[in-house]
Amino acid sequence: MSLSQNGEKTDRKMMERRNMGGRNIAVATLSMILGLFLIHVSGDNSRVGKFSASPYHDQMRQLQAFKASLIGRQSVSVSPISPSSSSSSSSPLQEAIGPRVYHVTNYGADPTGKSDSTEALNKAIADAFQVPSEGFLMEGITNLGGPQINLEGGNYLISKPLQLVAAGAGNLMIHGGTLRASDDFPVDGYLIDLSPNSWASRTEQEIRKGSSLKLNSQLTSSSSSYNYEYITLRDLMLDSNYRGGGISIAHFSTNGILVQGGHETYIRNSFLGQHITAGGDAGERNYTGTAINLMGNDNAVTDVVIFSAAIGIMASGQANTFSGVHCYNKATGFGGTGIYLKLPGLTQTRIVNSYLDYTGIVAEDPVQLHISSSFFLGDAFILLKSINGVANGVTVVDNMFSGSNKGVDIIQLEGPFTEIDQVVVDRNSAKGMNIKATVARGSVEGNSSSRTVDFNPVLLFPNLIKHVQYSLRSSRGSSFPSHALRNVSENQVVIESDLAMPANVFVTVDQA
Repeated sequence: MSLSQNGEKTDRKMMERRNMGGRNIAVATLSMILGLFLIHVSGDNSRVGKFSASPYHDQMRQLQAFKASLIGRQSVSVSPISPSSSSSSSSPLQEAIGPRVYHVTNYGADPTGKSDSTEALNKAIADAFQVPSEGFLMEGITNLGGPQINLEGGNYLISKPLQLVAAGAGNLMIHGGTLRASDDFPVDGYLIDLSPNSWASRTEQEIRKGSSLKLNSQLTSSSSSYNYEYITLRDLMLDSNYRGGGISIAHFSTNGILVQGGHETYIRNSFLGQHITAGGDAGERNYTGTAINLMGNDNAVTDVVIFSAAIGIMASGQANTFSGVHCYNKATGFGGTGIYLKLPGLTQTRIVNSYLDYTGIVAEDPVQLHISSSFFLGDAFILLKSINGVANGVTVVDNMFSGSNKGVDIIQLEGPFTEIDQVVVDRNSAKGMNIKATVARGSVEGNSSSRTVDFNPVLLFPNLIKHVQYSLRSSRGSSFPSHALRNVSENQVVIESDLAMPANVFVTVDQA
């Protein structure tokens, strides 16, 4: 059930509209190319400037060229590998001819989800790593050549996280099915674990379990500060069964997507939620967890729907872009937050063309924050939260706010702000909510020598007016009265003239 800020039920029309509506962990970089989630994972020991400028740019050009080749690549025809073609002592890999497509049912995986398929799936992944090198994607990252782990549209029960064999490789796809956590799945685990410690702690015997092939020595360690490149997760449904986390999942209990220690993470065209719902869920007040937790820099979240979680997006790294994000997770009235920017003094985040549906945005000590062209429904608002009293380089413009006429301000402050500079809140429209801005216009009419315009109902910050511009128009014959700005305090402007007369005063003020 959706509530407004004060927890009261919204009107039926609003409700119907909404119903339509550590350890060395590294998980990073999802980007979308022709419907492919490309995961580039880097460790938290990565250092900027490790390579000289020239080799770095050469590597980036090579990666861009490789990315372009993926876009133009034709679909790979799938040649099933029959289990009958392999001997009892060999893995299906040894008899594979043609495209390197690894069908998990040939490894004993159960597509009905009745029995545990963890070992079979890990065998298929391990075999995909046992291919001749196709060169290097970048220094220390071997190109596997694009092998595919085909889940064949099955529903697979797993009791442990699926893990890649070793760091130092890339260009691999897992696609086409459902992974579901068993009841004894680790509560702190992830369905697909790409962290470096996940493979470092596993022995070769644990990884292979039944395959006669030995690990390629090039893949047992990585000389790069990166661990993986272009790991593609496509057309997957990941159900954590409320046991842990995963990527693009339902039923998580901690984080849906966790990015820790990496950067340049692209998450696109995804639906994330703790519970399956289309809104108006009776259990909404009990939602927990975070759908997307970004603990790295330079991330982009685009065209993503977050339908149930306590927090939609938590960002504690700078230089992020959120576009086309629809948050209708736990409503503000129940204590939920759509987007939480938790990096006081170094926000550097842009939120554009997004839809905050009964749940709002919180920014701690925002510095370089841009919010525009977004829609806030159901008394959803923006909260600027003071940690050290800093608000600098904040732009909130051209947004729409729709509420329930309960006196909710579109932008609110928590705590005092003492360092305010370059803050622009203007050109927003509101229906059923109170406009707040840093730029305001007012007028007063009367027959006196003193006129006061009070901007407190509109201005965002208390007792702060940095610039004033006014004009006085009098209907008194042909005389030219003298007038002046006499006082600016407590967000009020006083204009006085040398004599009483009928006149209109028009005033514009700015807190920026």
